[in-house]
Amino acid sequence: MTTDTDLWIADEAVPDAGPRPPSRPCDLEAERILVATAIMQPAAIDELGAEGFDPADITTDWLRWTWWAVEELRTAFRDGELKHLAVHRQLEAWHADGRMPTRVPPADQLMELCNEAHYGNASWYAARVTKKAVAARVVALGYDAILKGSSPAFDEDADVAAIQADLDGAVRPTDEENLAPIGELIGDSLVRAVTPPSAADCIPTGFIDIDSLLCGGFTPGQMVVIGARPAMGKSTIAQDFARGAALKAKIPTLIESLEMSSGDLSDRILCAEARIPLHHLRQGIVCDSDVARAAARVQDTIADAPLYINDGALLSLATLRARVRNLVRTKGLRLVIIDYLQLMQVGRADNRQQAVADLSRGLKLLAKDFNITVVVLCQLNRGPEQRTEKKPQVSDLRESGAIEQDADIVILLHREDAYEKESPRAGEADLIVGKHRNGPTGTITVAFQGHFARFRDMAVTG
Repeated sequence: MTTDTDLWIADEAVPDAGPRPPSRPCDLEAERILVATAIMQPAAIDELGAEGFDPADITTDWLRWTWWAVEELRTAFRDGELKHLAVHRQLEAWHADGRMPTRVPPADQLMELCNEAHYGNASWYAARVTKKAVAARVVALGYDAILKGSSPAFDEDADVAAIQADLDGAVRPTDEENLAPIGELIGDSLVRAVTPPSAADCIPTGFIDIDSLLCGGFTPGQMVVIGARPAMGKSTIAQDFARGAALKAKIPTLIESLEMSSGDLSDRILCAEARIPLHHLRQGIVCDSDVARAAARVQDTIADAPLYINDGALLSLATLRARVRNLVRTKGLRLVIIDYLQLMQVGRADNRQQAVADLSRGLKLLAKDFNITVVVLCQLNRGPEQRTEKKPQVSDLRESGAIEQDADIVILLHREDAYEKESPRAGEADLIVGKHRNGPTGTITVAFQGHFARFRDMAVTG
């Protein structure tokens, strides 16, 4: 077998049989030395396991089973025992009971293998084996991509997203990567205790009181849920958050709109920024002074804003991850807004509750994996309408308690004038921060200017 070389079969494919699969890259020399070292120094198995080495990455069957035999026996070896004989007996026992499907190497072959042990270098050889295993997974993914791309059933959205998602998993993460003693972490905690968050640390919402309650705004890795009953203005408040981040703070932001077209969003953002009545724009009767003000606003604020809008009606987690990955790399994306969760595509699940739970967990992992903030709009059930005061509660989140569990922040939107037109609080809205994992909860009152398609701080006029 070729040693330490990436292989790719370049022969012509058999007619009508598709491309031939490539040979698997491997490093046979490193595998032999690693297994030999494990036989002679069984403690290396625990050390390499703590470093994240996976013996499944050993490509040669009998070497892999030999490693597992040493793993089984490592605490039972006696002083002075010929370890290769004990390993041989274990392999024969596994083969006899049908557990080991491959042939058992002769005892003298195991003895010769032990002569290849390199004491003290196990980690280096393990890294060589792991590197080849990653290369093998990439090659296999490449072959899978060829098959998908060659298929008449190729789906440019689903298949490309699936390939990119699989590529993310080609490098197997280890617990060791996230393992850190408290002594190394506590110093950073002390620094944070005396350092107010900067613009680089937080994403402003565009609302003074909300930013104050949330200690500066949204932070990377958070999943923020905006919950409301229909027609309360959750899409509008989400657009306000996008304007606060992208137009004012110049933070790259993506809006995934599953319900509203990009043209509708553009109209509403222009009206909110230029104080143009939305119904005037829709009727095409905006006066000259308003048009001039809008044009100036476009030139000064909107045209160069890092705000990206996608209004595709079909959105899955795999597709979203692919888009986010690309925008993080090319645009420095920091904020994603999804309008709204219940319209996203879900995979197979036993029931709707489990499907929504899978979506919620996937969105939380998306925020954590890419170190961005994900704001998810969510419909509430009919609980508020069945209560006298009509105010929503976190428990009203529709279809799954997992949404409440996964969210770092839950903001519930309530407007009294949506239920009572003559309410003395007409034009006001409550943003109820019902969950805040890293800080206080509370209720923030803002002004609702529906004719301009926006909410505003109560203290701000115009």
